[in-house]
Amino acid sequence: MLTARNVSKTYESRGGVSVLEDVSLSLDRGDSAAIMGPSGSGKSTLLYLLGALEPPTSGTIELDGRNPYTLGEREQAQFRSRHIGFVFQDHLLLPQLSALDNVLVPTLAGTGDQPPGAAAQRARELLREVGLEARLEHRPAELSGGERQRVAIARALIRQPSVVLCDEPTGNLDRRSSEAVADLLLSLHARQRTILIVVTHNAALAARFPRRYELSDRRLVQAP
Repeated sequence: MLTARNVSKTYESRGGVSVLEDVSLSLDRGDSAAIMGPSGSGKSTLLYLLGALEPPTSGTIELDGRNPYTLGEREQAQFRSRHIGFVFQDHLLLPQLSALDNVLVPTLAGTGDQPPGAAAQRARELLREVGLEARLEHRPAELSGGERQRVAIARALIRQPSVVLCDEPTGNLDRRSSEAVADLLLSLHARQRTILIVVTHNAALAARFPRRYELSDRRLVQAP
């Protein structure tokens, strides 16, 4: 279970700017949700808080009963790497690496929890699942925008995380590629039973999620 209780975020470095106030959210394994809101409403900030990238000013966040913000820096990084997968709008692939090696990047900081060769085998399987089995050795510059985002999705799933957080995953794609990526995200989610949260401006994408929220005036409310 992923739970946020009365979470608020204020940036003192920006003159005490309040971005989020009293946000609460609870999702069980297998749940999925879309979060919408105008630019600057705090959607990405909320993802960073849920993903153990940035601590809340107040309130608590727990994943499977553990609060990552009570851990030391090293343990928190290991927790994040093991339990949380990220998909960003700009995919953030390393240009010098092949698709296969990009998917393997999160395993480089692993804790020895997989036998030798298992990570590479899983990476190949994931790239096959996302339809890129013929593109394993291609670098990002040799892939289309939709293909790069598919690599990013495979990378997010390589360590079998409990939670997958997506920040505008279709924001840079044309309609056809956007629909294909949305289909892929939802089908993989259904098979792997992660907790899936997608931040998006795309109303058509949000409509495909059973739970929808909106960020407005720094607060999270359930959409009709």
